[in-house]
Amino acid sequence: MEKTSVKNIIDQLRNELREHNYKYYVLSQPDITDYDYDMLLKQLEKLEHENPEFFDKNSPTQHVGDDRNNEFIQVKHKYAMLSLGNTYNEEELIEFDNRIKKIIPDSFKYVCELKFDGASISLQYIDGILNRAVTRGDGFEGDDVTTNIKTIKSIPLKLRGNDYPSDFEIRGEILLPHSSFVKINKQKEENGEQLLANPRNAASGILKTQNSAIVAQKGLDCYLYYMIGENLPSDSHTENLEKAKSWGFKISEHSGKVDNISEVIEFVKKWDTKRKELPFDIDGVVIKVDSSKLQEELGFTSKFPRWAISYKFKAERVSTILESVSFQVGRTGAITPVANLQPVQLAGTTVKRASLHNADFIANLDLRIGDRVYVEKGGEIIPKVVGVEIEKRQPHSHSIVFITNCPECKTELVKKTGEAINYCPNDSGCPPQIRGKIEHFISRKAMNIEAGEATVEQLYNEKLIANIADLYELKTEQLINLERFGKKSAENLIKSIENSKNVQFSKVLYALGIRYVGETVAKILAKAVKSIDNLMKMSFEELIVIDEIGDKIAQSIIEHFKKEENIKIIQRLKKYELKLETEKIEKSENIIDNQFSGKKIYATGTFANYKKEEIQSLLESLGAEFASGYAKSLDYLIVGSLKGSSKEDKAKKDGVKILSENEFIKMLNDK
Repeated sequence: MEKTSVKNIIDQLRNELREHNYKYYVLSQPDITDYDYDMLLKQLEKLEHENPEFFDKNSPTQHVGDDRNNEFIQVKHKYAMLSLGNTYNEEELIEFDNRIKKIIPDSFKYVCELKFDGASISLQYIDGILNRAVTRGDGFEGDDVTTNIKTIKSIPLKLRGNDYPSDFEIRGEILLPHSSFVKINKQKEENGEQLLANPRNAASGILKTQNSAIVAQKGLDCYLYYMIGENLPSDSHTENLEKAKSWGFKISEHSGKVDNISEVIEFVKKWDTKRKELPFDIDGVVIKVDSSKLQEELGFTSKFPRWAISYKFKAERVSTILESVSFQVGRTGAITPVANLQPVQLAGTTVKRASLHNADFIANLDLRIGDRVYVEKGGEIIPKVVGVEIEKRQPHSHSIVFITNCPECKTELVKKTGEAINYCPNDSGCPPQIRGKIEHFISRKAMNIEAGEATVEQLYNEKLIANIADLYELKTEQLINLERFGKKSAENLIKSIENSKNVQFSKVLYALGIRYVGETVAKILAKAVKSIDNLMKMSFEELIVIDEIGDKIAQSIIEHFKKEENIKIIQRLKKYELKLETEKIEKSENIIDNQFSGKKIYATGTFANYKKEEIQSLLESLGAEFASGYAKSLDYLIVGSLKGSSKEDKAKKDGVKILSENEFIKMLNDK
């Protein structure tokens, strides 16, 4: 294969994996199974190993995923919080064992633990009191979610006894038990809201909720599985966890210390079957060297500890009859074929439907009505068809014919070169697309309007809204007499719509639903273009020079603003006074003369008197440029209570002026 072609494949895999990382770690909305993700990662690792000239320190193979959220304060981990290497077969477990034995020839023990399927957390205790709770983040810096964590009843705020270290961390997994998951989804179904996809995504999403009172109601749980710090009770990982149990921590009773890899494999096989009996989800088994000293000797790669590995269970698979195929229209017009199945039990639920991906997938499997198909449930509500039992195919069966027109509006479908998806191009007249755009617009990460899918559908069916701009024409008296609405709920919706006018430009831009313009891209664009008017006038060549804006995104933006109806929407949103440009800073003579005007500044750590975003707003109002991250070109680095910060170390080395929070406040007050 030519090097140019290899490089293209590597770049494509990196971009695809970055997008999956964002959906998994940030949005908690994965659209790919863990197994499929791991296979893509292994393919990239192999290509990078074989072609070292294409090494990139920013490749997904060099980093753990990143679940940081700008709505929370970021805190640097004292000890790196890395992910684990994965395997799906016994041969790789034996290879793992052989690698360790080359470094540690003496006898040692493994400990096998359930691999909880939730959201990772690190808890710091000082003098027996919970001091801070931080998510994994990028492995080196995570979100401070202490307030939310304190609402979880299985996490002790104060430890029992008095023989614990004065300062240590204990790590574990935040879970949503099956009972809580079912209860929440039952309530959502009654309210006509979109159901939670699975307990793992739900746990991660709940943990990042801004209102801790809501977190407290959701029934989260936590199991702890790793203690780290100085002066730990024992060299044995197992004994440390036993001690932690006596201090009040919830430690799984299902872990076990074993003598060799054969016993590890027996443990794995046992729990691959028994996992169905648990009241929560697990997706594998974690195998660790038990001795802390040996763990230290084995060390780490850039991503993984060498002394641990996770064996991941493959998704459950069943076979059933494909009875028919229906076609769904998504927010972007994408047509998704759905298999209607003879009901079958899978992973504790009755499955009647499964995704068929796209036309190419159907053609490649040569699927036919009446076929016996294999179905897997890899994390989504709607499972996926993954294969067909050809040998059981009935004679004279007919292939599935993919539709050529939209099932909702009858518009002829289109398929772009190089893409696998068929689209309905009638984005302004196709009901599911219209409702989908409005649902996206009102979502929490966009305009944060308090309404669900059922409300959007009701307002659309009543012909009160036909696009996102119509929301701002709604009146309380129009809503009061609608089913499920009363005076209070009508007033609350109108108030929420009114409050959305204060949402910043980057979120409004994301809310518009331009294809390929996700939350991160919207922030980049908002910072670069400053206003919607500037964005609408930009050429393809002007767009692609913006950092991280590639050909596909640029072309999508241009196509979006070519449509007259989208221009009309923008004009109406301007009339309703939404923020369609970055905040303008009025620079009076006093502001120009202050000590921060014209300076490039960044802040890191936790602050006693301000949130990080408040520091940013304050500095920008004084005419300073608040940097997106640390850089040598900074004039000041403001440091909160974050001892040993890598950014502070870099600043000292680079000669950047460092300000403590008190020094920063003093400069603010100096005239």
